Amino acid sequence: MKTIAFFNNSGDVGKTSLVYHLAWMYADLGLSVVAADFDPQACLTRMFLDERELEKLWDDGDHDGTIFGAIRPLLAGTGDIALPHTVEITPGLSLLAGDLALSRVEKELSTEWQGCLEGKERSFRTIDSFRRLADLARNRNEANLVLIDVGPNLGALNRAALVAAEDLVIPLAPDLFSVQGLRNLGPTLRDWRNEWQERLNRANAMEDVLRLPATSMNPIGYVVLQHAVRLDRPVAAYVKWLQRIPNEYRSAILQDEQEFKGSLTDDDPYCLRILRHSRSLLPLAQEARKPVFNLKAADGATGSLLQAVQDCYDDFHSLAARLAGRVGLSLPFAV
Repeated sequence: MKTIAFFNNSGDVGKTSLVYHLAWMYADLGLSVVAADFDPQACLTRMFLDERELEKLWDDGDHDGTIFGAIRPLLAGTGDIALPHTVEITPGLSLLAGDLALSRVEKELSTEWQGCLEGKERSFRTIDSFRRLADLARNRNEANLVLIDVGPNLGALNRAALVAAEDLVIPLAPDLFSVQGLRNLGPTLRDWRNEWQERLNRANAMEDVLRLPATSMNPIGYVVLQHAVRLDRPVAAYVKWLQRIPNEYRSAILQDEQEFKGSLTDDDPYCLRILRHSRSLLPLAQEARKPVFNLKAADGATGSLLQAVQDCYDDFHSLAARLAGRVGLSLPFAV
């Protein structure tokens, strides 16, 4: 089983849409997938479920059907995490539903991060709860892959969510905010990995503590969401930032100061894909409750929009294959 998180502390880079479409694509390619929404804004959950389904999840006082409900006994001191409920979206694709109430656990996660240094078992259980929830959801659905969506910040909740991830993909846009986001993200990730490893070392020296896996958060590449311009006729600002991304990624994330000599990100092995802009189709996809690349004429994708649907399919098909190869996953259906 592979667990991949998609994270950038800069917002508006298409992160949630990326996770949503990749989850559908992997299910179409024959993998069993769990999409885990660890973002307290629950944007991924809102993409998968309509308002009626959300009301059922969130109107329940205990929120038993969400991530918050699963960790609630641990936070309340009445037990450990509960077996998480997952929502089947389609055969091979399940959702570990997010919850706006997750924003209430930020302070506790910050406190328990310090508690790990003091050797408190409850602190380790709390920080490791997201990883264990992902693992339980994977077992429940016999999944090959867990894709994790997190919010755009560097807070304690995201730190705990990334502890759950083996690998990390960084979504970017060709703009100043993404470049600056890389500069913030790189040192933070290194701090989080080192700090968690320090805590793991303390846990391993203790008796009767959870068996915790080695820290990972391994950055395996980035994905660029193209702006609403064509690559063969780019605006100057678009090209400027696009050309800076490979070196910024190497320097900030990998601490590799060797200069990248290629042209644009297509030549960069760390660039998993440049995704073409499909924003005009997203409202149709949301109305139909399906990914853009599965839209049909009956959904309103007519005329020239059909080519955009095919382009989106080609993009995500290629991205899914490349990402699978990067993490050592075999795809059951030919790509």
